[in-house]
Amino acid sequence: MTFEQILKWMPEITEDCRELKQTLLTNLVMIGEIPAPTFGEDERVDFLQRRFAECELENCSIDNAGNALGILSGEEGKRNILVVAHTDTVFSDSTNHTIALGSDNITGAGVADNSLGVAFLASLPTFLEHLGVKLRSNLILMGASRSLGRGNLEGLRFFLENNRLPISAGVCVEGVQLGRLGMSSLGMLRGDISCTVSEEYDWSRFGTVNAILTLNEVINRILEIPLPQRPRTNVVLGTISGGQSFNTIAKHAVLGFEIRSESGEQVKHIADEMKNITSEISSKTGSDVHLDTFAERKPGGISFSHPLAQCTRDIMHSLDIPLRVAPSTSELSAFINHNIPAVTTGITTAENINTLEESVHIEPMHKGCAQLIGMLLAIDGGFCDED
Repeated sequence: MTFEQILKWMPEITEDCRELKQTLLTNLVMIGEIPAPTFGEDERVDFLQRRFAECELENCSIDNAGNALGILSGEEGKRNILVVAHTDTVFSDSTNHTIALGSDNITGAGVADNSLGVAFLASLPTFLEHLGVKLRSNLILMGASRSLGRGNLEGLRFFLENNRLPISAGVCVEGVQLGRLGMSSLGMLRGDISCTVSEEYDWSRFGTVNAILTLNEVINRILEIPLPQRPRTNVVLGTISGGQSFNTIAKHAVLGFEIRSESGEQVKHIADEMKNITSEISSKTGSDVHLDTFAERKPGGISFSHPLAQCTRDIMHSLDIPLRVAPSTSELSAFINHNIPAVTTGITTAENINTLEESVHIEPMHKGCAQLIGMLLAIDGGFCDED
């Protein structure tokens, strides 16, 4: 089959995916109602592994890092394509994970990020069987554990470091957004800055005696750090918490941050500046101001003209999917570290992402699934290989 034939087949694949919508939605509801905070994904991983076994995939297993794995063997088996979706979400076990199914949307904690991506993995063998697709390459399906936050892509990193099968290409599946095309990874450093006022604080010292106010000074100083326009660089101050009550001085507070840049050198430079700021303010105030980092990404990726990126764009164009090219801090960086060409893409559109009212739209899902199947056909056919 030529790549042009794959493109002509895309409308038919789209309609077949529409017919199998109920399979995807059933898996989404069942997966979405299983809590899966980072480091607590065991039950969701068990469910996915059982789904793989029911689809009669080979080597269905859960590895030492807690990843769910299954292999759909190819007719030739000379190449291996890894399709991965992270199993964890940002929501705790105590969050209500009830899924509400509407006429054109599904709402619930984590449905977009990334229960839908995991549901696609669980549904993919059924989709391919219905289409009569038999790939030449082995298809390795993986529900990756410990990806978000302090997980730092631990599951996928473990697999790529210990797997003995050569991976020809990787596809990172996210629930959203449809049209997303991640080909490169930003340099990134994620961490938090904590401030604790000692119980034995010397009240005669000059300085701010309040953990929240001390962090406010830290924030003001961080905002004064010059950021270049090229390479594109920013600092995201994403979370802040502290204090116990209205009438009590806050003795402890924490600020969560993420440094992002197209340059690894810039990430390091800004991190060094932030360390200097925390040390200076700690010395001045007598509080314990501590910077801790727990996740890092190196910049890199494939070029816009790489055949994998080009084929993905052509497939999206054939389906009238609006293209949104943007760097990613997803699983893509783990592939980059191992020099494996890979892309990240999404299945549907959504609203209220990372809130309790997270909601995905049902209608676009068939296009998102068809797009991913088209990408696998193109990779399998060798059309995404560099000369």
